[in-house]
Amino acid sequence: MKFGEFVRGLRARKRMKLREFCLKYGHDPSNWSKVERGELAPPSDRKLLEAWAKQLGVKKGGGEWFRFFDLASIERGKVPDDLMSDKEIVDALPVFFRTFRAKRPTEAELNELIRLLKK
Repeated sequence: MKFGEFVRGLRARKRMKLREFCLKYGHDPSNWSKVERGELAPPSDRKLLEAWAKQLGVKKGGGEWFRFFDLASIERGKVPDDLMSDKEIVDALPVFFRTFRAKRPTEAELNELIRLLKK
């Protein structure tokens, strides 16, 4: 899922039309529509993203919170800030990348990795 699709789903869950949402929170409807359609990249400013998350009803620290920020980072071609600030994770990234380049994991292997990481 892309950031824009996720944002659109969050707005729809609030049962707000795009223009209604933009009017309430002071967004330009044309630009917001471009974000939702993936034509405009998410902002890189953390405070702005936090404001958007709050407007969309995303609870800080929850699963949707991390997904919101992860999708925004990935869309900008970045590793999420909280991961980049963890030296142990950053040190492990080259091994992770080399492993994935050498042999692409199957879907079952990826699902198993996800299961293990969630432990």
